[in-house]
Amino acid sequence: MKIKDITTYLESIAPPLLQESYDNAGLITGEPEAEATGALICLDSTEAVVDEAIARRCNLIIAHHPILFKGLKRLTGRSYVERVLIKAIRNGIAIYAIHTNLDNVHHQGVNGRIAEKLGLVGTRILAPKQLLKKLSVLLPPAHSETARQALFAAGAGSSGGAPGHSYATLGVGTSPGQTGAQVKLEACFQAPQEAAVLKSLRDSLPGQPFTYEIVSIENPDARAGAGMIGQLPKAMNEKAFLKHLKESMNLSCIRHTRLRGAPVRSVALCGGAGSFLLGQALAQGADAFVTADFKYHEFFDADNRIVIADIGHYESEQFTIELLYDIISQKFSNFAAYCTEVNTNPVQYYH
Repeated sequence: MKIKDITTYLESIAPPLLQESYDNAGLITGEPEAEATGALICLDSTEAVVDEAIARRCNLIIAHHPILFKGLKRLTGRSYVERVLIKAIRNGIAIYAIHTNLDNVHHQGVNGRIAEKLGLVGTRILAPKQLLKKLSVLLPPAHSETARQALFAAGAGSSGGAPGHSYATLGVGTSPGQTGAQVKLEACFQAPQEAAVLKSLRDSLPGQPFTYEIVSIENPDARAGAGMIGQLPKAMNEKAFLKHLKESMNLSCIRHTRLRGAPVRSVALCGGAGSFLLGQALAQGADAFVTADFKYHEFFDADNRIVIADIGHYESEQFTIELLYDIISQKFSNFAAYCTEVNTNPVQYYH
């Protein structure tokens, strides 16, 4: 089995088009055509993790966080990022990151695993993405089928269900000195696919002039977006909820806002830094918001309307390792996949 077989499967669950613009998910080092000898799964690609991969004879590291977020002008080993990349390349180890694209999926995503740990039911995406666009193109009937198949091949024609959907209207086109039949072909696509969709259309109609229109569709996609919200099976008082949270997420401590003296039933959550979702959590009536990386003054924004529980960045995403292990081992049952034994949390606590 090749490295690309594993990464392609992971991307069928968490498509790269779902990653945020600042992110750098995907294959960072390594050759996709290389045979995979084993995969080591971690949150962070550190030097200790690379050493562990070498010891386990794994030539693939699957990390949640990308080791490389911005361009490097040189590789001299002067930072931990450069040392990790040098050691991985020198030892023939591919590093693959699956980050905000895994955060942004409902099924088999980071936030879904947290919700499972907390026992939430009726979960849904907290801030669904608006990803769909619609292409409309006017064509002579003789060219419509060729264009439609090209659009499907580029990923158009899916608006939440199976691919291969389009709509065609037969009409009469008029222009000075010319009248004739025309087909208006319409198909939906994911916004990041726009360039590929237009290229496929042009390539399918060499030398053929055509008129098209692209419009955004405002319907949110319930399958993709940031954060999650769900319900506890039974309401808890706030101290009981914090105890449940601490035990479920294996925490040593929780930073939280002042308790309101109200029961907790509806819980919003976001793995990693989620303060940008506080407004959504409030708007949807969450009693508590579980996330990480809140700044001091941001805690005031709870304004006694919600309990913010900051559990730590690493702590909120720690179960992503077992999530990825489950995804890979269930698909490739005979493949050697391992959860790292290295705790890569850079934040230490004095007890």
